[in-house]
Amino acid sequence: MADRYLNFTGTAPGRFLTRRLGLPQPAPLHRYTPEHPRLEGQLLHLTAGGSTHREELGKLLADTGLAVASSASSAERPAVVVVDATAVTGLDSLADVHAALHPVVRSLAPGGRVVVLGTPPSPDDHHQAAVQQALEGFVRSLGKEIGRGRTVNLVRVAGPVSCAESTLRFLLSPKSAYVSGQVIQVGSTGGELTIPENWDRPLAGRTALVTGAARGIGEAVAETLVRDGAEVVLLDVPSAEADLAKVAERLGGRALPLDITADDAGERIAEFVPDGLDVLVHNAGITRDRRLANMPAERWSSVLEVNLASVLRTTDALLKAGAVRRGGSIVATASIAGIAGNAGQTNYAASKAGIAGLVRSLAPHAAAEHGVTVNAVAPGFIETKMTAAVPLFIREAGRRMNSLAQGGLPVDVAETTSWFASPGSGAVNGQVVRVCGQSLLGA
Repeated sequence: MADRYLNFTGTAPGRFLTRRLGLPQPAPLHRYTPEHPRLEGQLLHLTAGGSTHREELGKLLADTGLAVASSASSAERPAVVVVDATAVTGLDSLADVHAALHPVVRSLAPGGRVVVLGTPPSPDDHHQAAVQQALEGFVRSLGKEIGRGRTVNLVRVAGPVSCAESTLRFLLSPKSAYVSGQVIQVGSTGGELTIPENWDRPLAGRTALVTGAARGIGEAVAETLVRDGAEVVLLDVPSAEADLAKVAERLGGRALPLDITADDAGERIAEFVPDGLDVLVHNAGITRDRRLANMPAERWSSVLEVNLASVLRTTDALLKAGAVRRGGSIVATASIAGIAGNAGQTNYAASKAGIAGLVRSLAPHAAAEHGVTVNAVAPGFIETKMTAAVPLFIREAGRRMNSLAQGGLPVDVAETTSWFASPGSGAVNGQVVRVCGQSLLGA
């Protein structure tokens, strides 16, 4: 459904009126297209507190295809600013973060990116822990004030800086247009990291299964995985078989009509892909909204069964059978409702919070025992047929209550899923990343 307010604010009268009234002013986002696969402009590489890997990081940033400048004076109007704050360990060096960004933040191009690199807070050094945790508050606050379609994210590097390459390529590209205010840790309990031969098609030669793939976000995920080189198996309920077959035909994939809540769903998936999977995407989900006082047991149990119980069962079955190959990835779908809660959605929020708990608990074990990473996307307000049916004022609130002042698109969730699924993201494990434009809920 078209966002008429976004279109209106793109006109001269719309800009004038919204500024005078103090209304949100969303900017059109630069998303990935084959014609425009990269951000346009320079990359400004800055350092706060010194750094032991400036040269290595500089080479990695240069490999993104953006022209790298090392000082504000040599950058024209940067599209990207990367601040290496991995050596920030005290208040004096924390001030260097302000000193680095203060002169350049206004000159950042519309739709630009700010990425701050930090390290995990240390349990043994409370000074280091304090200032590295301070970076989180700094990044989230800057994301809320920077405006004009720009995003700000923090990457905590727990290993060599090279383990952050896939994550930096994602965050510094149009593929991350709706990801802002996020804290992503790389390198601590990762799986098997493999640098793709071709970063434009990192999933070449890999097989992916997507549940709930007949429409909406699931269809967009399957399409994006195919674009990135994967062969796809598309799973949905038998009642959606006709739509599923059409999507599979269009993408050159295989359709698997199957009720994911069946007790033997995992075994039947393993039989359908006897050579195994490299990517398992748990996207299928339902809502049965009602306030708890009015919610019968059936509404509660059906949502928990589809959104959480089936994910637990099939994941356990497929890992036990060795059906997810080493170097593979599991990507589940959580929700900001599971992070912030939502009135009328105690069942849905419980199921999605459960997904986050599954990811954080299973991730280190799956990596150690199976060589498989486990992560989750947590969408916010995404423009789908379901949200188009939401009453007007609630829909508008959902769109505007984030730092980008607009709803996301199914492709935004798909891009994040594909980044998790890349073999180059083997150092990204146990992460729950919100795809919500930095929603003000749960932020």
